[in-house]
Parts: sequence; structure tokens; C-alpha cells
Amino acid sequence: MALIECRGLTRTYKKGDVEITPLANLNLDVESGAFLALMGPSGSGKSTLLNLIAGIDRPTKGSLVIDGHELAGMSRSRLAQWRSQTIGYIFQLYNLVPTLTAYENVELPLLLHPMRRKERHQRVSLAMELVGIADRHDHFPRQLSGGQEQRVAISRAIVTDPTIIVADEPTGDLDSASAESIMSLLVRLNEEIGKTLVMVTHDAHCATFSHKTLHLDKGRLAEASELVTGGAA
Repeated sequence: MALIECRGLTRTYKKGDVEITPLANLNLDVESGAFLALMGPSGSGKSTLLNLIAGIDRPTKGSLVIDGHELAGMSRSRLAQWRSQTIGYIFQLYNLVPTLTAYENVELPLLLHPMRRKERHQRVSLAMELVGIADRHDHFPRQLSGGQEQRVAISRAIVTDPTIIVADEPTGDLDSASAESIMSLLVRLNEEIGKTLVMVTHDAHCATFSHKTLHLDKGRLAEASELVTGGAA
């Protein structure tokens, strides 16, 4: 059984009188330990799929099973608990709290879990050391470069030891050198720590760091090789 199983996954939105369906009858399996990149034009449903996998959104139809749990059947409170234990989310624009230090931003997700202050400190320190940002623990976001802010955001995403890390354009706001560094860090998290990664990106170079790249357009998923060779439509 795959870690992530999508069957007939459909998400429909209402925009005024218009019905928008970014995902329609989508099937996808993601194995444990995989590093999957999702590419496609704007509005193709990439972020919608990411938010469904992260439990932030719910499908209109279809089945989404993650690690044996059917997300559609969970209550809102159970889904929130599951998400805090299972998912680490990396945002393009970092989503750091400007009034908190780097350390305090990383600590935030742990405040939802019952644990002693000493254990929280150990986890935060380890997460910041893993991504190479421990020496900036007392800095506020405004005192950090974009690459450093994203490292803090990655620390926050991994501090709860999640099963899956989802990343929405994690290098989209960075210069090329910082982007390269962040992608190398994500590879380390995947290969050395065994995290399963699902990443949305517009950058073809960043996608080369993944194990597999899928292109999403009008509800159809295709591997990069299919697009190049003119594979099945």
C-alpha cells in the first residue's frame, strides 16, 4: 500500500455562478520515502492537490487515504490533530510570525503537543541545527535573508517529526544560490532522514532534485518523459 493514495480525487469550487474544477478524477500513488515534484501552469490544480494531501482542504469527491487514514471520514478536530502529527508544510513566502524570533517560530507547532519545555527545547535546537540556522536562533525574521527565513520555515516544518513534508514553491522567492542551497537541504531531509516530500514548483531545475516529476494540467497527470515523447494523452 502506498503512503498516499488518491482515487478519483475531485475538487470543485463555486466562483459566482461559475463552477471551477481544478482536479477531476485524479489518481495518484506516492510511496513512503519518495520525493515527488508537481509542475504545471498556473491554475492547473497543483496547490489544490497539495492542500488536499496536507488536510487543509477536503475533496468534493473521491478518496484520499494517507498512511491508512481516509481523510474525508475525519472530524474537523481529528483532522487537525492528524495534520499536526503527520504533515510539515513549507510555504513560498515562509509565513513566519514577524514578532517572534527564529527559535520561537520553530517552536510554535510544538505548543500544540503536550510536552515538557526541556523536550521542546531539544526538538527546536535539533531542527535548527539540521538545517544550519541554529546560530540565528535569536534573530527576528526582518533580520534574516530570504534563504535564512526559508531555513527557519523548514525547521518549523520538521520540528514535529512529520511523516510527510509538502512544499509549495519553496524556492519561488529566492535567488538562484539560495534556491540551490534549499533544494540540497530538502534532498538531505529525504535521503538521510527518510522524509516523504511532495513539492510544487515552476522551476524545472528544482524539479530535477526530485525522484519523479509529474505535470498536472486540466486534471491530467503525466510524467515528464511522456510530455517529451508525446506519450498517452
